[in-house]
Amino acid sequence: MKIQDVDQPVPQNNQVLINIKAAGVNRSDVVMRRSSFYGASDKPEIPGLEIAGIIESVGSEVTRWKVGDKVCTLVAGGGYATYSAVDERLCLPVPEGLSFEEAAGLPETIFTVWLNVFKNAGFQSGENFLIHGGSSGIGVTAIQMVVAMGGKAYATAGTDEKCNFCEDLGATLAINYKTDDFAEVLKPIGIDVILDMTGGENTLKNIDILNTEGRLTFISAMNGNKSEIDIFKIMGKRLKLTGSMLKHRSDDFKAELAAEIEHTIWPLVTAGKIEPIIHQVFPLQEAGAAQQLMESSKHIGKIILKMESAY
Repeated sequence: MKIQDVDQPVPQNNQVLINIKAAGVNRSDVVMRRSSFYGASDKPEIPGLEIAGIIESVGSEVTRWKVGDKVCTLVAGGGYATYSAVDERLCLPVPEGLSFEEAAGLPETIFTVWLNVFKNAGFQSGENFLIHGGSSGIGVTAIQMVVAMGGKAYATAGTDEKCNFCEDLGATLAINYKTDDFAEVLKPIGIDVILDMTGGENTLKNIDILNTEGRLTFISAMNGNKSEIDIFKIMGKRLKLTGSMLKHRSDDFKAELAAEIEHTIWPLVTAGKIEPIIHQVFPLQEAGAAQQLMESSKHIGKIILKMESAY
């Protein structure tokens, strides 16, 4: 990755121009960098799926926001920059008391968990929930959201330190998958909803520990995108398997999620029941180092880029 000067975007009718102060780093950014390097894209791309900043100008049809408003938002790329033009419906106000760095760590994780756990999987208060990768950016958000919405959260992580962190965050139990078999531990408990970013050999175990009418939803497949399934267990327990990729969904779809999130989840953020967990903040010039940290999986919570020139 290289720092380059490009044309500043111009907001269209329903767009706002955001002077970006901070951007979240996500595993999808790493995938995009690798695919660009190997020729999957015919032009240089700017990574980055979530940003926070100040509105600098607005399009002629913008009704909600004004110049000077502090917002955070989901973007379909382009976050590692100093400006972005975004559909106004996708913007959420920066919660009072949060820094731009903290606010930039909210959109991608909250949108992802809301879509997959609460909408697609239909999580309900009182249910048992499992997140694989509980100390990841998605994981720490999922644990907090599920607990805040009345559920019991369980997690897997790769070190005792990470497991302890998940439990301190509100998880009922976190299992070190390197030393214990999560399926043996959780099968007697029974899980209603699983959010899985691992795939591979974990799929059969996930199916085994799900309760009747349980739901398994995929957001990645870090351990492999090919998995065996037990069809008779799916039939017998009436299970539902689903998954999603949010990046390329339409602005209309994302705007619907944004409205639901602002109504349901944003008050919990404002009240401090859901907090951004920031592992480390890098200057934009060190985006490569930020992605190396992401690839190492040594972090707990979010990795953030700070646009120092924007301050």
